[in-house]
Amino acid sequence: MSSSSQTPPSLYAAREPIYPKRVTGAFRNLKWALMAFTLGIYYLTPWIRWDRGPALPDQAVLLDLANRRFYFFWIEIWPHEFYFVAGLLIMAGLGLFLFTSALGRVWCGYACPQTVWTDLFILVERWIEGDRNARLRLHRQKKMDFRKARLRVTKWLSWLIIGLATGGAWVFYFADAPTLLQDLVTLNAHPVAYTTIAVLTLTTFFFGGFAREQICVYACPWPRIQAAMMDEDTLTVGYREWRGEPRKNSKEVKAGAPQGDCIDCMACVNVCPVGIDIRRGQQLECITCALCIDACDDIMAKIGKPRGLIDYMALSDETLERAGQEPRSIWKHILRPRTIMYSALWSLVGFGLVFALFIRPDIDMTVAPVRNPTYVTLSDGSIRNTYDVRIRNKNGDERLFRIFAKGDPAFRVQLEGTPYESITIPADSMRLQRVYVVVPPSSDAADAERVDLRFWIEDLSNGDRAYKDTTFNGRGN
Repeated sequence: MSSSSQTPPSLYAAREPIYPKRVTGAFRNLKWALMAFTLGIYYLTPWIRWDRGPALPDQAVLLDLANRRFYFFWIEIWPHEFYFVAGLLIMAGLGLFLFTSALGRVWCGYACPQTVWTDLFILVERWIEGDRNARLRLHRQKKMDFRKARLRVTKWLSWLIIGLATGGAWVFYFADAPTLLQDLVTLNAHPVAYTTIAVLTLTTFFFGGFAREQICVYACPWPRIQAAMMDEDTLTVGYREWRGEPRKNSKEVKAGAPQGDCIDCMACVNVCPVGIDIRRGQQLECITCALCIDACDDIMAKIGKPRGLIDYMALSDETLERAGQEPRSIWKHILRPRTIMYSALWSLVGFGLVFALFIRPDIDMTVAPVRNPTYVTLSDGSIRNTYDVRIRNKNGDERLFRIFAKGDPAFRVQLEGTPYESITIPADSMRLQRVYVVVPPSSDAADAERVDLRFWIEDLSNGDRAYKDTTFNGRGN
């Protein structure tokens, strides 16, 4: 057969399912604790109540899209204050840079939602199908008998329930949780709620149950960006090959020659959730979960060798360790110019947000002059300008506001729809009020082309004030 008739090799390698083995140790316990903590926050937060008064929602964390509000305990964010959200996103990015620079992909290994839910799905899978060897035997079993079908269906149903709880918890952040739950159960909720729950249920089921490490390797951009955040002083999971090599029973070991501490037991590979061999060096797929450290330390303890064959380490310490010297202190790796810079920027943004939060007023206003026409001449010769004044009452109760103008003694304010100079604005709401400013025909403001004008609003209950500057247009004689 000629070479031209041969089938070309495939450029795509089919995924080999990964069944991590159960492991115990300090890092695994830390992952369990963080998983319980993060899942607890996600599932329970919408049910926390926070009393804001009779006119406001009592859900502690609520993204009220209908009224364009974001409530976070005692903090309320209005649409024009989106810079707070932008600041939090900047802090999240800087925090990710900081942790990656100091400890590698520690976010990916411990707190990323994909990691947390995948850990939960693997835990359920292990409960139902058994540990690694039992799951491997079930996977390699070609025949679908009753036992295999029962285990598979039980596992998939359990995953679907977790996915349903995930999607259900998400929609509770956008509406009052108890009310929405009742509407969902009685089939009275909006179709958007059911659609959102269905989409999140299926994506959680697929990402956590089947895609798993594929999301981290192929879908997530962070593995390709992390290299820019790391340097030779970054502490990350690595293998001390100068101590572990040559391995037992390897071809490099000659009769009577010294042998490294690694016994090639594959424990580090069997517990890895992404299925890599950390002994091959740093790899894009590694999420720095440190489970291989727990597995290797357990083996070292059993064979009477010191721990740390696989450990958190920095590349800059390799020369010292090869020479038999002690590596530098962990704090010398963490506290270095790059991490200090990230910490300073993170703190600066955080301080700015807190400062802006405490100095923002409880009342606010905007003024938009109506320029079509720029002014109106009334029957008695008076000149009138029209303005749209938007007033925000951020207080938790109804307030009475007085509107007045300063800039020229002749300014006289009239409010559309009321003979008074004051209006009532409900709690935590905004009102658009059309305001007229009139001057007599003989005044200087009537003859001028443009005069500075300052609108004031005053909260009559406590005297708080706010103002906005604009201009008054006259005849320009």
